[in-house]
Amino acid sequence: MTKIDDSLGLLTTPGELTGAQAVARGVARMFLRHDIMVLPEVSLRNRRRADLMGIDAKGQIVIVEIKVARSDLLGDAKWTEYLDYCDRFYWALPMGFDASPVDGADFLPERTGLIIADAYDAEMVRPAATHALAPARRKTETMRLARRAMKRAAISDGWISPSSGLQDFEN
Repeated sequence: MTKIDDSLGLLTTPGELTGAQAVARGVARMFLRHDIMVLPEVSLRNRRRADLMGIDAKGQIVIVEIKVARSDLLGDAKWTEYLDYCDRFYWALPMGFDASPVDGADFLPERTGLIIADAYDAEMVRPAATHALAPARRKTETMRLARRAMKRAAISDGWISPSSGLQDFEN
């Protein structure tokens, strides 16, 4: 059964989330308090998929890459391809995870932020530097994100079927 957390209007579910789902939920709850709305699993035009992508109250685009395994973190050589699609980029790691690699030069600590999270909350350990997107890119990505959110809402509300054959708004 789904319950409402009255303090923030967030849905909660019984049981414990684990892994990336837990981290995503904690990050989303923290971002909500900072007026940043996010969607999970958003495909980008370069064929990459952002774990979380959102927009803050100023219209800046945020991408969060979640890592729950050290080998996944160290083996991800394509993460810099996300940088062309956001104003701010964050790494999100679970509590207890060795975050020292993201302080290394290969992870661009002067540009990327760091969030530590569990299923209930998150802490921004290092804020991400802002690298403003070009206005045309911002408009394109904002429209794609908005359309994706509307499609997900229409599916959730039962207005359309997930298998309706509608374009996935990826291009």
